[in-house]
Amino acid sequence: MKNTNSNTKFILLHPYIQKQGSSNLLWLLAFISFFTLAFLATLIYTREQSTSSTITTTTFGFTTTTLPSTVINTLLYYASKSNDTYHMPYSDLKTISDVLRKCSSPCNFLIFGLTHETLLWKALNHNGRTIFIDENRYYAAYIEEKHPEIDVYDVQYTTKRSEMKELITSAKEQVKNECRPVQNLLFSECRLGLNDLPNHVYEVDWDVILVDGPRGDWPDAPGRMSAIFTAGVLARSKKGGNPKTHVFVHDFCGKVEKLCGNEFLCKGNLVEDTETLGHYVVEKMDEKSVHFCIDHSSGAAASS
Repeated sequence: MKNTNSNTKFILLHPYIQKQGSSNLLWLLAFISFFTLAFLATLIYTREQSTSSTITTTTFGFTTTTLPSTVINTLLYYASKSNDTYHMPYSDLKTISDVLRKCSSPCNFLIFGLTHETLLWKALNHNGRTIFIDENRYYAAYIEEKHPEIDVYDVQYTTKRSEMKELITSAKEQVKNECRPVQNLLFSECRLGLNDLPNHVYEVDWDVILVDGPRGDWPDAPGRMSAIFTAGVLARSKKGGNPKTHVFVHDFCGKVEKLCGNEFLCKGNLVEDTETLGHYVVEKMDEKSVHFCIDHSSGAAASS
């Protein structure tokens, strides 16, 4: 009876011990499997993010973060195929895009005018500072509400396209005073200078400036005289960063665009031009400078 009891106890306890050991082993295996899967998922996600979202390269001491070439080319292609009447041709988009890609990061990009390409410029200047200036306060508010990532400010132009020659003459007469090529326009009374932009716009060292506004389709339209003049002053008044600023003037076939471009951005700085786009490279100047162009005759020649 005693032996039977002891054998019975052995039979009853043995399965229990095995079950308890198996349970602990299963929990241990589950624990290890969970952390293994978590580690693999993190590793895969990190690799995908680093290869698909952005490409980081180091060039001449600058770390530049850009979109992959395939993404940029796709954006340019579809933007150029738009049904919008006023969209830029592919050649102009590509020229501006190429300059943005070579810009040190973060790139400072200032655009006069809200256009069909607004979202494109924001996307191409990935991780950079992109600011838009437009004369239509209602449209600016609409864009900002619809696309909160867009940084846009409205400005009141006091010029008329029909006054272009008078305004250029006035700027020349005041070139040593209010219309100096190097100054903080925030405190300027120059008729062509924009002095009511947000304070920080005057403090940024702009790498690329695009003049694609305001409107200039009729005599009383503001025209782009002030935008071009302001772009020239901002480029020459930089405090740091790259001493050169790429300034693009769209609709370069227009009289205002070409005349004011050569007058205030200087014909000698024109590195490339097509029927629709003028590309200037403007260097910063000494604060005592009183001439927009190193070759003083270049502007006059353009005016004649």
